[in-house]
Amino acid sequence: MLPHHAILLFIAAICAGALNSVAGGGGFIAFPALLFTGILPVNANATNTVALWPGTVASTGAYRRELEDRRHWQQILPLIAVSLVGGLAGAKLLLRTPQATFMRMVPWLLLGATILFTFGGYVTRWVRQRAARHPHASRAAVVGVVLLQLLVAVYIGFFGAGAGILVLALFAIMGMENIHTMNAYKTLLASCANGVAVVTFMIAGAVVWPHAILMIVGAALGGYGGAWYAQKLDQSTVRWLVTGIGAAMSAYFFWRG
Repeated sequence: MLPHHAILLFIAAICAGALNSVAGGGGFIAFPALLFTGILPVNANATNTVALWPGTVASTGAYRRELEDRRHWQQILPLIAVSLVGGLAGAKLLLRTPQATFMRMVPWLLLGATILFTFGGYVTRWVRQRAARHPHASRAAVVGVVLLQLLVAVYIGFFGAGAGILVLALFAIMGMENIHTMNAYKTLLASCANGVAVVTFMIAGAVVWPHAILMIVGAALGGYGGAWYAQKLDQSTVRWLVTGIGAAMSAYFFWRG
């Protein structure tokens, strides 16, 4: 790893960790940074997943009070099961995707994730309104949510950016009411799907470990600092910043391709 690449990745990881702790969207910085250092796209995505996964797990721990509430666990356990299966399937699909094919998909994946992130606030408001109007979900709705979560988990294992917005919408269909509880379970499901993907990437030898370890340290520092400053920052401004970064990265890779 060249010295200037190490500096780039460390700074990118710090920024990604900070953004994830405040508003999300850290992958818009971390993943392109890995590509800029010359790592092949599939390996860059696998390394990015490994680098940012500890932060997701740490976020799950921060929601431990919400997770201790057992009222929703009967609904959540099937979602955890399909998240594990879907995360594995998505990771396997990524590993079987040719590097050139995945590189052609990168701008479209970044664009789709940027759109999801941009409209995340609207989705969250819709989630709250729907949860208030429909406090209980039908059995058919729950079954449908389980199947949809399987598809979302496949996407998480394959790429994952912006998937949290989709999970929140699924929880609204299930009739969940408390947004903090929904965020807690969203983070738990993402940790499960990404955790299986991380193990799969490690077994396959797809992770570039010097880069991953450096970024894990940077993301941890950024996450800690971001959490400390979160109360002082205007999250709306941060979200617009992340949207701008995602749009710029999408445009760059469309131009590059």
